[in-house]
Amino acid sequence: MVTREDVENIALLSKLFVPEEELDGLTKSMQEIIDFADAINNAPADGEGFDNINNLSNVYREDEVVPSYDCKEILCNAPEQAEDHFLVRNRE
Repeated sequence: MVTREDVENIALLSKLFVPEEELDGLTKSMQEIIDFADAINNAPADGEGFDNINNLSNVYREDEVVPSYDCKEILCNAPEQAEDHFLVRNRE
């Protein structure tokens, strides 16, 4: 069972300020989260695997090497370039 003191301690450890009027709501929410996690932990794990319930498979194509564009053609509209590279400003 999560108590107000637990929430206050977690807030203190997290260096968070929690107003007094929010403590009850946070305590309830924290308990709901823990109850949900407990429900998941207690779910039966036996039976069929849950890995591929829709019988889907990934279909990948083989990589195919194709010619690329010429470097000068790619850089022809670049505002700034150097040694076959785009130049970008450093925004410091």
